[in-house]
Amino acid sequence: MPQTDSSVVTLAEGPARAPLTTPTGLQACVTLRRRRLLVLGLNLTTILALAAGLWGVLAQDGDGIDGLDLALLACGLATLPWTVLGFWNAAIGFLLLRAGRPGMLAAAPHAAAGEGEAPLHVSTAVVMTLRNEDPARALSRLALVRESLERTGHGDAFRYHVLSDSDDPQVIRAEEAWVASWRAGLPGPEADRIRYRRRRDNAGYKAGNLQDFCAGSDADLMLPLDADSLMTGPAILRLVRIMQAHPRLGILQSLAVGAPASSAFARLFQFGMRHGMLPYTLGAAWWGAECGPFWGHNAVLRIAPFAAHCRLPPLRGGGAVLSHDQVEAVLMRRAGYEVRVLPIEEGSFEDNPPTLLDHLTRDARWCRGNLQYLRLPAMPGLEPMSRFQLAWAVLMFLNPPALTLALLLLPWRAATQDGPATGAAALTLAWLLLSLAPKLAGYAAVLADREVRAAHGGGVRFLAGMAAEIAASFLLLGASSVRLTGVMIGLAVGRAGLWTAQGRDTTGLRWGEAFRALGGVTLFGVLVCAALAVIAPALLAWSLPLTLGSLLSVPFAVLTAAPGAGRAMVRSGLCATREEIAPPWEIARLQAGRAEAAVS
Repeated sequence: MPQTDSSVVTLAEGPARAPLTTPTGLQACVTLRRRRLLVLGLNLTTILALAAGLWGVLAQDGDGIDGLDLALLACGLATLPWTVLGFWNAAIGFLLLRAGRPGMLAAAPHAAAGEGEAPLHVSTAVVMTLRNEDPARALSRLALVRESLERTGHGDAFRYHVLSDSDDPQVIRAEEAWVASWRAGLPGPEADRIRYRRRRDNAGYKAGNLQDFCAGSDADLMLPLDADSLMTGPAILRLVRIMQAHPRLGILQSLAVGAPASSAFARLFQFGMRHGMLPYTLGAAWWGAECGPFWGHNAVLRIAPFAAHCRLPPLRGGGAVLSHDQVEAVLMRRAGYEVRVLPIEEGSFEDNPPTLLDHLTRDARWCRGNLQYLRLPAMPGLEPMSRFQLAWAVLMFLNPPALTLALLLLPWRAATQDGPATGAAALTLAWLLLSLAPKLAGYAAVLADREVRAAHGGGVRFLAGMAAEIAASFLLLGASSVRLTGVMIGLAVGRAGLWTAQGRDTTGLRWGEAFRALGGVTLFGVLVCAALAVIAPALLAWSLPLTLGSLLSVPFAVLTAAPGAGRAMVRSGLCATREEIAPPWEIARLQAGRAEAAVS
């Protein structure tokens, strides 16, 4: 046989050409590349401008830049990436919202496939993962999901699975009894579509539970739900039809919003989160596109590639990944499937923490889980956007320690150096406005649309909720920054904390309990504010949006957890959502069930 020159590469053997479109064929890669370069340019320009402004303020005392100034500069720079990208996502999202349907399709071209009435020819497993949760509270929601899907006429395309990792004997018995009673109340064929499975250990946590299920499932798609999840049948059908129309779509995440709440804290928190998430997510989807987010629940996954490609790697040094969702998203994209979000507020709900302490506990869990990404082994073949997603999940937790350290350094600098307050005040105001940009964009979108305004109870009520939420958000920022800084210090010295079930219902909060949990946060606020009051009273006034939250963390926690405050907000409609004002059938049933439980 004649020998061939190994240096010659034939067309068939050559390197694969860069794809022209995303795996589903929905978007041209060159279009997405241009969008991403535009967003990168906007962010870098804004960050450099703000950094130059901060440098100028620090250098204006005439003594040049010293070590203290460099430390403050580093703190300021650490807060900019998250804040600036949030601003540009919100700005893009606001423009897309104002453009209507064309704007939405520019960010989410897959959404069109969910608008028709195409028959279903795929099977979907609706799964709820539990670990020592209140079975009645969680499983009544799953039963509502099933009933809502039955009302659509497509119920036979869905199966329901309760995947328990509970290890409390009393909870286990309650789970088994609830499922048995649920099945007993249904006709035979419908009861057969409900399954209960409990693992004897919690290996791999929730991600391990889902992987074990997928390994033995014959369904095409999976819809994972958390214990506080609720979705309507039409919203689920929309997701399934989109997945059915695009076989290279691996994960489709819905935009979950807060369900109507009776807790004052939850109402305040989710009012701002609700209105900020829509423009932020829409803007991020415009350029993030096929490398979208996965939040672990209220999403539809394609089971075969999820089981084959999304098993989590063990962490360097041992242990399992806790914040599994983002890792699963980048692994799904690496496997050649798209990960998309559907940025539409329609029929996908979750509960938000009912008290400040519950919120801080959840944030600590996320912080611990996201910082684990630093211990992930090398994962070759990831898309550049996927690597950015993982880095971004870590970088979001730079803000709390950076803000906390900056506040500690402010009295020191004020005592040792004189400098003009005008420039610093202007920079502080600019940073605060940038940090509020997603919420402000969402609020502006509502106020600009008469019908949407009316759906939220009218302009006056909406403006009142907006003012209350913005004030509360600054108190929350001050308290959570200090608390999360403490959590990160604990992680650095080996105090990881426990990964326990979340608090879901309002129970009130005693002053002593709040002070035990937040005494250190309060002490931080007292020390910083007292030092600034003595050294630089003018600087104290400008620092209040960042320091008042730690100073007032205890009364803020107690008052927003008080059942009476929540009832007053419900009666007045303050921070009411559209679903509270005009509840869909599923929300009305959920609220009726809560009322019956309260009476009994």
